[in-house]
Amino acid sequence: MSSAPSAAPAPEQPTLKRPPAADRVYAHVKQGVLERRYEGGTLLTEGELAEEVGVSRTPVREALLRLEVEGLIRLYPKKGALVLPVSAQEIADVVETRQLVEEHSARKAVPASPQLIARLEELLAKQKEQAAAGDLAGAAVTDRCFHAEIVRSGGNEILSRLYDQLRDRQLRMGVAVMHAHPDRITKTLTEHEAILEALRSGDAEAVVGIIHQHVSWFSNLARGEVR
Repeated sequence: MSSAPSAAPAPEQPTLKRPPAADRVYAHVKQGVLERRYEGGTLLTEGELAEEVGVSRTPVREALLRLEVEGLIRLYPKKGALVLPVSAQEIADVVETRQLVEEHSARKAVPASPQLIARLEELLAKQKEQAAAGDLAGAAVTDRCFHAEIVRSGGNEILSRLYDQLRDRQLRMGVAVMHAHPDRITKTLTEHEAILEALRSGDAEAVVGIIHQHVSWFSNLARGEVR
């Protein structure tokens, strides 16, 4: 009597490689700055960061150099890295760039495709959930995605890439604003609904007008620093 065939060996599961140590430190610090766990004026030391991420000091130095180039921190030899506050000039520069790119893209986005309308509806619903849950960092990310979808729908790849370069600055400012002005989230949601309704109706100038007012609010913050 023949024996039953043996079961085939289970396929080996691929092992997921961890990102390099410097990349892990970079992501850890950057997320902390953007989400305001490390606020402007905070001094970060190599030793503390190495312990938090579980790495040696060498990759910490490499990560901090990258973040200094991006303008998020300033390195002080033998002292550490100072998290830079959001300056009035930075706010003004971002607002001006956003207005130029978003208003131009909004005109080109009309008439809006069903895909764009559906995506904006999805993002607006998500932002409402985040606001209700008190997730201000998440709401800031979704806010930025809402506007980026309109920019991408304009079909200009160069403008889309330029807008993407503002991503980190927008997120950092958005989180700062929502913490400093928690009542602003309600107005933001109302304005997003108005933008969506104007896109549905195909009124390009109405879309541009609402976006201009919506983005211009940030310029009020240029009178002082947001910390």
